[in-house]
Amino acid sequence: MSHTQSAKKRIRQTIVRTAVNRATMSRVRTLRKKVAVAVAGSDKEAAVAAYNEFASVIDKAAKKGTVPANRAANYKSKAAKSVASIA
Repeated sequence: MSHTQSAKKRIRQTIVRTAVNRATMSRVRTLRKKVAVAVAGSDKEAAVAAYNEFASVIDKAAKKGTVPANRAANYKSKAAKSVASIA
């Protein structure tokens, strides 16, 4: 176990950041699935709405550093491509 005050503080900070990052990533995964379900159902309006919400959340996650910027761009690109594929 840590002995110094700074080490104890780092442990507390890590616990909080881990919880925040897990919640953020859970939200990202849920919204990715929501986009996929809307695309699979060929519901253009629902897919666009789900994509817009997903894009917003993934951009915020990338801005905070939870997700690397390039990975966020890849996720958005693939989701946008799938939404555009709906006739």
